[in-house]
Amino acid sequence: MSHIQPEVTRRTLLTAAAAAGALGILPGTPAASATSADIRPFKFSATDEQLKDLHRRVAATRWPDRETVFDDTQGVRLDTIQKVAKYWRAHDWRKVEARLNSFPQFMTEIDGLDIHFIHVKSKHENALPIIITHGWPGSIIEQMKIIRPLTDPTAYGGTEADAFDVVIPSLPGYGFSGKPKEKGWNPPRIAKAWAVLMQRLGYTKYVAQGGDWGNAVTELMAVQEPAGLIGIHTNMAATVPADIAKLLSAGAPAPADLTADEKRAYEQLDDFYKNGLGYAIEMNNRPQTLYGIVDSPVGLASWMLDHDIRSYRMIARSFNGEKEGLTPDDVLDNVTLYWLTNTAISSARLYWDNAHFPSGGFFDPRGIKIPVAVSAFPDEIYQAPQSWAEKAYPKLVHYNRPVKGGHFAAWEQPELFTEELRASFKSLREQI
Repeated sequence: MSHIQPEVTRRTLLTAAAAAGALGILPGTPAASATSADIRPFKFSATDEQLKDLHRRVAATRWPDRETVFDDTQGVRLDTIQKVAKYWRAHDWRKVEARLNSFPQFMTEIDGLDIHFIHVKSKHENALPIIITHGWPGSIIEQMKIIRPLTDPTAYGGTEADAFDVVIPSLPGYGFSGKPKEKGWNPPRIAKAWAVLMQRLGYTKYVAQGGDWGNAVTELMAVQEPAGLIGIHTNMAATVPADIAKLLSAGAPAPADLTADEKRAYEQLDDFYKNGLGYAIEMNNRPQTLYGIVDSPVGLASWMLDHDIRSYRMIARSFNGEKEGLTPDDVLDNVTLYWLTNTAISSARLYWDNAHFPSGGFFDPRGIKIPVAVSAFPDEIYQAPQSWAEKAYPKLVHYNRPVKGGHFAAWEQPELFTEELRASFKSLREQI
């Protein structure tokens, strides 16, 4: 890991970089005088040629025959993806690019890799620092809606005591972060890198949050217990008891003695394991084979839409004109980021690295000893029951079942998500 520089040196570097016009540095392109612990300002602007090429490729898509069923059991339906393609040709990337560039963004090298991150500090004193990690097929686009409510709570129904300093990194191989040139960038290694990042930013007390891969990274930070980490929040908790996991792997029916919440969670997981893991199996085993989604924007979009059935159906409804947690623009903002950064395969390799350098089952309890808060959204892959959460996390400081939201909770339901984070860490703030 890179060494940690004093705060005064960091500020000097940032001031010098800004004065020198270091904005716009692309991943893997260090400033001329940069050292491994430098923090360099960053902005991104796609070229007109990139956007024209994208729209040309979308328009030139070669379509298959429609599915031979009248539902989504064969995957993303032809009618749905054709609506996505039609909308994409009119999608304005410049709008989301401007929103993204309105936030302070930076690049820093950790463990030999450039890490991109958003860093927004609150104007309120005693703000609680938080590092928030996205997953696949997500990105920093997922968290943009919660940045201002977290950092400026008095403008969004909260009080000064609810303020956060927000750090949102892009996972290695995702978005603007560097693409690993070596194997082994698995969740434990990323967790260690995030601890270095928070130290480098000068935070001596902070919390962490994540869902999907972000949950794995965040929970492993909690397992590693780096200096300064006082608690975590998850919206995709790893709580499945060992005996339940064994039954699920065997495809057995739910035990008769489960509570209603436990039975629903069992059924959700059983359905996901039987019908929703196609993408993960391929990326676990053969991510480099996915050349088609690097070459075809529509291929990339369909691959990303087919993550979990409830999210897919929500997105399909949005392209049918129904008001949902995500809009068509939300969806295409995220897919376009993957396209412009050419990260379809580099992001998929996280599955391969995790499979070949395993850090435990995705939903297996990890033996976390520090405080944990859980928000169990109803349309997540599974809604973790409180009984399982209490067993998995001995120091469970918050548990709630929000009324709405799914796998992309911060993106779909930013107000509910913001409320959850405020409530989750209220008891820990006095430690700062």
